[in-house]
Amino acid sequence: MARRFFVWLHRWVGLLMTVFLIVVGLTGSLLAFNTDMEKLVSPQLFASPPVPDAKQLDFATLAELAQIQEPHAIIGSFLAGDEQILMYVGARTDSATGKPYPLDFDQMFVDPWTGRELGHRRYGYLSQGMINLMPFIYDLHDTLALGVGGAWVLGIVALAWTIDCFYAFYLTFPVVFSRFFSRWKPAWKIKWSASAYRLNFDLHRASGLWLWPLLFIFAWSSVMFNLGPVYDWTTARLFDVQNDDQKIAAYMLKTPNENPRIGWQEAQGRAEQLMAQAAKEKGFLVKGAAGFGYMPEMGAYTYVVRSNRSVSDRNWDEPCIWFNGDTGALMEVFMPVGEHSGNTVTNWLRALHFANWHNWLTYRILVCILGLVITLLSVTGVYIWYKKWKARRSSKKHARLVEEEARI
Repeated sequence: MARRFFVWLHRWVGLLMTVFLIVVGLTGSLLAFNTDMEKLVSPQLFASPPVPDAKQLDFATLAELAQIQEPHAIIGSFLAGDEQILMYVGARTDSATGKPYPLDFDQMFVDPWTGRELGHRRYGYLSQGMINLMPFIYDLHDTLALGVGGAWVLGIVALAWTIDCFYAFYLTFPVVFSRFFSRWKPAWKIKWSASAYRLNFDLHRASGLWLWPLLFIFAWSSVMFNLGPVYDWTTARLFDVQNDDQKIAAYMLKTPNENPRIGWQEAQGRAEQLMAQAAKEKGFLVKGAAGFGYMPEMGAYTYVVRSNRSVSDRNWDEPCIWFNGDTGALMEVFMPVGEHSGNTVTNWLRALHFANWHNWLTYRILVCILGLVITLLSVTGVYIWYKKWKARRSSKKHARLVEEEARI
């Protein structure tokens, strides 16, 4: 009786998720090679050294040069890259009008060797042309390009997908549990010479089994991105979690401080000093600067370094400090990995979801394939449902399908 219920549930939950999973699966396959795709469609955003072994400019100098080129922008946080510096910017307030300057971009790309601006864009605005193709694909993947409403829809789909992973796994078990493993073994195989129905059934079942751990990781990490309250509640009850959102709220200023007393050069020196102290106290090795920036809404500089605790080539799992832009006083030290188990799990999930596990090409290829498998699971699921629906219109055909399914 329970099995029949879970078959029914898997069928209808799967059908409701189909379109959404196809969209996130196909876009996810492209995003596994996001940087490579960006180079292909927007090569102007990438630079190369003027001479072999040329040294990149330091962060403070890059920020100062960027500010000269875009005087109406507030240079916020920026990230180090091998061929570009990505800066997130906001609009500076016009002292004459008291209103922000009109700024049609929120990202700025800078040559790390010369400080020259390579280009800028308002993230995700496809109207700006091919320069925003990959951001638009990411927006489609993340929110169906529908903003907050789309994010909630995908969050609910992700939660249903996570739960579905468990009873779908159960449905691969043989009906009769005697000689369990010998009866379960065919579920892992694909009979390529079989009928169209059997082939689709095998593809649906076997691919889901072989890639089950990754499917669950991507389903649950999707809940993390799009249905935060559910993920946070669950994680807080299983692990030790440092709540960064509460700290951010505590430091928010009533009026943003756009002109800190400490300039970029002095801030960089202070950042390096404070990070060295943090590394000594918390026992990690600094391998180089990864990100720098100023947050006017908190009046604070932020500094991120690469360390021996990283699990990806992104900056979210690296040691980070905040310090006051007027006084230089240390505000916070964040250790996303290695200090709080819940934060460590969260950042591992991020690295795995974004195909940035130590930047391994093999893993990125696997994530790309997984996106196609998610699409395959959706398509084969619809085909199986359609054949059963059609067969139900003919009781004899339906009886044959049930009998065939029981044999496999």
